Amino acid sequence: METTRKTVLVTGGGSGIGFSIARHFSENGNRVIIVGRNEDKLRRAAAQLKNVTPIACDITNTVAVGELVTTIKADYPDLSILVNNAGQAFVYNLAGNEGAATKAKQEMYTNFFSILELVEGLLPVLEKQPAAAIVNVSSIVSFAPSHKLASYSASKAALHSYTQSLRIALEDSPVKVFELMPPLVDTELSKEIGGAVNGIPPAEVADALLAAMNNDEYEIHVGRTAALYELFRASPAQALEVMNPKMVPVS
Repeated sequence: METTRKTVLVTGGGSGIGFSIARHFSENGNRVIIVGRNEDKLRRAAAQLKNVTPIACDITNTVAVGELVTTIKADYPDLSILVNNAGQAFVYNLAGNEGAATKAKQEMYTNFFSILELVEGLLPVLEKQPAAAIVNVSSIVSFAPSHKLASYSASKAALHSYTQSLRIALEDSPVKVFELMPPLVDTELSKEIGGAVNGIPPAEVADALLAAMNNDEYEIHVGRTAALYELFRASPAQALEVMNPKMVPVS
């Protein structure tokens, strides 16, 4: 699909992958809205880019999401691309009595339920456009979980399943549904699991997204994700071992 001269909304657009995606869209002749919890952070991000508007919104807050949807409908009725990038992750040990249920609820709401809520609210706007898109940012762990990111992996697997269903549901509409599946990326979110050392640059993820959208490639396996996906298709057990080195082999 065409990715120029459109209005684009990117959640989690103040840093990391979201900021790089916002930069790429803004440099490609689009009007971009970046959304996040921290208003100061968003303003600093927007000041580095052109044609970008920051809107502070906690996407895990139903009331705030409702207000965001109202604003978009009133002020940006030409919204054509929604990028659901905002995410949350906790690194912890499932066997360590570290509050797994509490952490999982936060991750699941941010990484899954809030996306359903925002899509449901903005879909009527997107469906009015001649051509539109929803981009859900999942992860390499959608195929094989990391035990260090157990509930994060579960939330991204849920998002992967939902995205496939949404694509089928909207196949007769103007709205195309893309899934961006990065490997480890060098962001603030990934510092605790080695992203600064082993992660790819966020710009590489944004490059892959725009290239895939221009070619109507709906499931986007960035970097190492492509190899893991092929391994997962051949042997889910081996893919699991790759994602969890030194773990007890799956019987």
